[in-house]
Order: sequence, then C-alpha cells, then structure tokens
Amino acid sequence: MAFSAASVVRGPGEIAVMVIEVTRRILTRPFQLREFVEQAWFITSVTLVPTILVSIPFGAVISLQVGNLTGQLGAQSFAGATAVLAVVREAAPIAAALIIAGAAGSAICSDMGARKIREEIDAMEVLGVDPLERLIAPRVVATMFVAVMINGIVIGAGIGGGYFFTVIVQGGSAGAFLSSFTALASINDLYISMVKALVFGWLAAIVGAYKGLNAGGGPSGVGRAVNESVIVAFMLLFFLNAVITAIYFQVVPPPGL
Repeated sequence: MAFSAASVVRGPGEIAVMVIEVTRRILTRPFQLREFVEQAWFITSVTLVPTILVSIPFGAVISLQVGNLTGQLGAQSFAGATAVLAVVREAAPIAAALIIAGAAGSAICSDMGARKIREEIDAMEVLGVDPLERLIAPRVVATMFVAVMINGIVIGAGIGGGYFFTVIVQGGSAGAFLSSFTALASINDLYISMVKALVFGWLAAIVGAYKGLNAGGGPSGVGRAVNESVIVAFMLLFFLNAVITAIYFQVVPPPGL
C-alpha cells in the first residue's frame, strides 16, 4: 500500500471529523435503540467465549509471576494486592481492548466495507438517511458498552484465577490475600479500568467504521481495510493506554498519601 504526505495528514483529520460527527449524533435524538441492542448482542456473542478463555490463564500467569517475585522479595503478604493491581489497572483493559478491536472492530469494518462496495452507503445518502446516525453511532455505543462488560469479566476471572494460584497452588494465606487488597488497591483503580475500557471500545469502533467507510477495490479492498483497522486500533490502544496511565499516576495519589 502506497503512503503519501497528504494521506498521512488527511487520515487523522478525517478521523477527528468523524469522531466529532459521531459524538454529536450519539448525543442527539433520535438514537437507533434497536440497532444498538442488536449490535450489542452480536458483539457479545463473538467476544464472550474468547474473553472467558483468555481471562483465566491471563490472571493465572500474572499471579504466578507476581507470587514468585514477591516471594523472592519476602513480601508474600502483598501478593494479592499486587496481582489485583496488575489485573485491574492494566491487564483487564488491555485484554478487553485486544478482544474488542480484533472481533468487534474488524466486524464493524467488514460490515461497513461491504456496504460501501455494494454502494449501500451512497444509496442511503441519496435517500436522505444519515449513515453515521443510522449505522455508526449505535455500533460505537454498543462497542463501548460491551467493552466495559468484558472488562468486568476479565477482572473477575483474573482475580479468581489469582486467588486460586496464589492460595491453592502456591500455598499462600487466604486472609493475607484478601486483606492486602486495601493496602495498595483502591476504588479509583476500578474506575480507571472502566474508563480505559470505555475509551478503548470507542476507539476500536471509530477506527473500524472509518476504515470500512473508506474501503475500496472490491472484496480484496475490504480485506485490506479490516487488516489495517486492527493494526491501527492496536497501535492507538497501546499508545492511549500509556497516556491514560501516566495521567492517572500524576492526578490520583496512591492510598495512604
């Protein structure tokens, strides 16, 4: 694929304009509630099983690594809190974002791309139907909603897996595991995790919709657009995660300060 200076500048600008327009349509009536429910159910159906299969070993690996590290440092009593922090703050939103971008974002991109090459989008505009209001806005809200739900599932499964491997497998104390939650973790960690999931879901849907609406060249062009949407979404998600985490540590003081 050929890149030019104009395309590098035009792409982010067009995405920014699309973000503004989609946000305006989300906040104004009428909102396509039925389309939102259908898309939320579809996204849930394609992401729920992968989420469960990924979250359990995800939490187990983090707990094993943290448990071994805290054991070497002589701080076994903080193994629970550190594992929870790792899962809640970083692991859960990232896992949810990757699943959402890989499944929901690519599905949105392929759907919009197929509609684009079949000229359905142009037909809607000719008939006076706004594609952003009718198709994109409900999908963006549905993706954000499901991303938050998936994030909660990953958190629950990660903490449960962490408890199992820390207490059952590694022989840690259940009381120390539970009591250490309040030592380092706070409710703000859960809030920032949910905010990350919300933003990541919004970003994945926007990128997928933009790439789909700008697909061309027949079915092969739609395939390229899907690949590009996943790659771009992954890069933006990791960058945005670093920015949000840095801001969080600057604004929110750790417990006890």
